[in-house]
Amino acid sequence: MHTVYSLLSKLRHILFVGPFPWEELKISATDWPNCQVSEAAGEAAALRLLRTRAFDVLVTNPATTARKDLSVAHEARVLQPGLRTVVLAPALTPEDIITALRDEVYASLSLPVEPHELQTAIGDALNEKEWENGIDVLSAVPHWISLRVACRRVNAERLTRFMSELAGDLEESERFNLITAFREILLNAMEHGAGFDEEKVVDVSAVRTDRAIVYYFKDPGPGFDPAAPPKAVATPDDPMSHMLEREEQGVRPGGFGLLLTRKLVDEIHYNEAGNEVILVKHLD
Repeated sequence: MHTVYSLLSKLRHILFVGPFPWEELKISATDWPNCQVSEAAGEAAALRLLRTRAFDVLVTNPATTARKDLSVAHEARVLQPGLRTVVLAPALTPEDIITALRDEVYASLSLPVEPHELQTAIGDALNEKEWENGIDVLSAVPHWISLRVACRRVNAERLTRFMSELAGDLEESERFNLITAFREILLNAMEHGAGFDEEKVVDVSAVRTDRAIVYYFKDPGPGFDPAAPPKAVATPDDPMSHMLEREEQGVRPGGFGLLLTRKLVDEIHYNEAGNEVILVKHLD
């Protein structure tokens, strides 16, 4: 009996708003182990289910608009405050991203979406427990969003997804480079500037002009000298060579740091103390 209870207690529950296009998105209800997957016939049916049963994650129907999905996500969170919502939509505007951030939507993805990316987003939502109140919207209009981000890795990963959607009109390679640089600087600020202290925050702003995308970061640390020699980093000849050395230094594995970031954006600028950074991507 104890073993059966333990298995049941670990079973997680996902609710998909249907009719969900499983084949079109190339995912399956079996992609997440030890999960019970339910599908509601529509938004109203999903809300009825949420009034009677507990779920860990809600995934919206990508056939409906972001505005409708965000409304459902908001009502779902009222019914079950701990619910993690993954919004799928045909398209996401900057206004949609702002609404999702304010309403603590776990993740928002627009079509087309890679199956692995969707599987990972839902899997992260299932597995992450300490994620709420991690991204505070200080001020937001479509061309200028200012945030205060608690120094937890989950917040960096969530915010990176949101910023990727904001840059969705860029060419895929340009977007990948820009968002890789964004994520690296944000994680560096959390790791080196705040020591991943959950009580500390990083200020982040994203500004879009006619000619550029600008990201601003400010961490609570004492700063650093950007001209100092970098710690161990990957090299083109041996991209894994830095792993052991960085581990011995107590630095997170896989961090490519400033050396990589300089190659991914058009401009990078630091303040005198070295605890504020601006990244600039020029637009053609």
